[in-house]
Amino acid sequence: MTFKNLVLAGAAVATVALPGAASAATEIQWWHAFTGRLGDLLAEQVEKFNASQSDYTVVASHKGNYSEALNAGIAAFRAGEQPHILMVFEVGTATMMAAEGAIKPVYEVMAEGGAPFDADAYLGAVKGYYTTPDGQMLSLPYNSSTPVLYVNRDALEGAGLDPDMDLSTWEKVGEALDTLKASGHGCPLTTAWQSWVHLENLSAYHNVPFATKENGFTGLDTELAFNGPVQVKHIDAMGQWAKDGKFVYAGRRNEGGANFRGGECAFFTESSAGYAGVKAEAEFDFEIRPLPYWSDVDGAPQNTIIGGSSLWVLSGHEPEEYKGVAAFLSFLSTADIQAKWHQDTGYLPITTAAYEKTKADGFYDANPGTDVAIIQMTGKAPTGNSKGLRLGSFDQIRTIIDEELEAVWSGDKAAQAALDNAVERGNQLLRRFEQANR
Repeated sequence: MTFKNLVLAGAAVATVALPGAASAATEIQWWHAFTGRLGDLLAEQVEKFNASQSDYTVVASHKGNYSEALNAGIAAFRAGEQPHILMVFEVGTATMMAAEGAIKPVYEVMAEGGAPFDADAYLGAVKGYYTTPDGQMLSLPYNSSTPVLYVNRDALEGAGLDPDMDLSTWEKVGEALDTLKASGHGCPLTTAWQSWVHLENLSAYHNVPFATKENGFTGLDTELAFNGPVQVKHIDAMGQWAKDGKFVYAGRRNEGGANFRGGECAFFTESSAGYAGVKAEAEFDFEIRPLPYWSDVDGAPQNTIIGGSSLWVLSGHEPEEYKGVAAFLSFLSTADIQAKWHQDTGYLPITTAAYEKTKADGFYDANPGTDVAIIQMTGKAPTGNSKGLRLGSFDQIRTIIDEELEAVWSGDKAAQAALDNAVERGNQLLRRFEQANR
C-alpha cells in the first residue's frame, strides 16, 4: 500500500477525538532515526528547546534506521497515532510528496504558527531538494551532507607524489592512481555510497540529467537518464581502474570507510559528514579536497547535491500543536543551533547565517577542509539537473544501480550495458509508482 492510499484508511481514525486529548495538546512528538553520537546531539537540541520556553514539550523517539522510521510513520498514520514530526531520508522525498493529505507542508505550518521563517535564509542547494517548483518549502532540511574526496597525504608522499598535487579533475586523479599502483600501493581508491557519489552526484556536478522532468521535480512521469555519455565515461573509467587494481570496491554503503580510516587507501570518496570519524581515527596526515570532475565536460563543475534527511510535519493534529511544531522548527534553524550541529557532526549548516557564524568562530581555520563541501555546493546556483532528485521507489532503484555497478567492477558487464539495464529496470519501478500515485 502506498502512503497516499493509506491516508483514506487512517482518516477516520485520525479524526476521532480521544479522551484526554486536550491535556496533551502542547506535547510535540518527533520520530527520528539517530543513535549514538548523533542521537545524543539530537537529544541535546530537544533539551535546549524545552528549557527555552514553557508552552511546548518536544518528545523525541528513536524508531530504527531511516527505512524503519519511515515505515513506522506510515503504520502510525494508518492507526491514527502519527507523530507531529517525522525524519525521512532524502530518497523518501517523492514518497512523502505523493502522500496527499498525510503531510502538512512546512511553509504552511510556519505561516499559520506565526514563527520566524524565511525560505531564502536556507542554502539554495539544500532547500532546493525539499521545495516545490515555485520555491515553497515542503519539509525542513535537518542533516545534509555532500560527497568530497578524502586524501591520505602520507600515502601520496610514500609513492613519490606531491601531497599538494592538483586533484581537481578525474584526469589528475587517474594519473595519481597510476603512480600509486606502480609503487605497489594496495588500495589507491575506494568509495562509499557508489550510486550517490558516482552517478547521482556525478550527474549534478557535470550538469547532466540523472532523470528527465528535472530529475523528477516536475512530474511523476519522469524517466531515468543516467546512461548518457558522461555517466558511461565515468563508470567505464572506474571499471578499468577496478580491473587494474586501482579502485578497490568495499561495499554498497560505507564499508570503505574503515579501509581509509585504517590507512589502507590513498583516496576515498565519501560524505562530508564522514569528517568527524576520519579525524578521530586516522593516524596519518589527511586532507579534504573537492569532488573531482571531468575537465572535458562543458560547464563542470556545477554543484553537488545532498544526502541526509529532512523533517516532515504530518497532518491530523490540533492548531495549537502545530504552533509548537513551528516554534521548534524555527528554533532548529537558528544560527547558533545550526552552527553547533555543523561543527559537531560534519553535516552542512542549512542556513547562510550558520555558515557565516562558523566562519567567524574560526572553525574552518582550525579544521582545514571542513568548508570544502559548502563551497562546492554553493559556488553556483543549482540548475534543473543539480538541485536534487525526486524519484519514487528510489531506495529500490539504488539497489538496482548497486547490482549493475557491481557487475562492472567485477568485469562481467561493460559500463554502457550495465547503465542501460539499470535505467530499464528502474523505469519499471517508476511507472508502477506513477500508476499508484496518480
